[in-house]
Amino acid sequence: MKEQNAALMEKALRIRAKLKKKKPDFVRQESWRYDRLKENWRRPKGIDNKMRRKIKGWPSTVNIGYRGPKASRGLHPSGYEEVLIHNVKELKNVDPKTQAVRIAHTVGGRTKAQILAEARKKKIIVLNVGVKEEKKKRTEKVETKEKEKEEKKPAEEEKPKVKRKRAKRGEGGKEEH
Repeated sequence: MKEQNAALMEKALRIRAKLKKKKPDFVRQESWRYDRLKENWRRPKGIDNKMRRKIKGWPSTVNIGYRGPKASRGLHPSGYEEVLIHNVKELKNVDPKTQAVRIAHTVGGRTKAQILAEARKKKIIVLNVGVKEEKKKRTEKVETKEKEKEEKKPAEEEKPKVKRKRAKRGEGGKEEH
């Protein structure tokens, strides 16, 4: 039974991915005209609105026909159901076979490390673990650049500094003779 369910889920995810390629980008009306309007979808409601009336040449509107398969709705592209986690206690309600964890953005570094350690023990997939790794890479790059600058400084200090004389300037920025 579980094998059939998994096969159906995989098929539904493939169908959803295929349908998403065909689906248009639903944009707010006139968002391409005005910078003050974001592209976030808003339903067109005006009495003479061309998008609401579905006039040819205007962007398409959201309709039920664009919906994906029921089995894949609300799932992460990996096929797991997303669960938002705020602390270590919430991990015990997670099923590692069907659910994956996303750590809330309000969670601090210490708690995040505890959650990651506990998730590894229970073999739970953490979806947004990459954020921490990217920060580490950035800090390593900055540290290597600082080391390179420190290595270059002694060589620069050995060169004698050239002193330049400034010309005295009078009124209007012209040089006096």
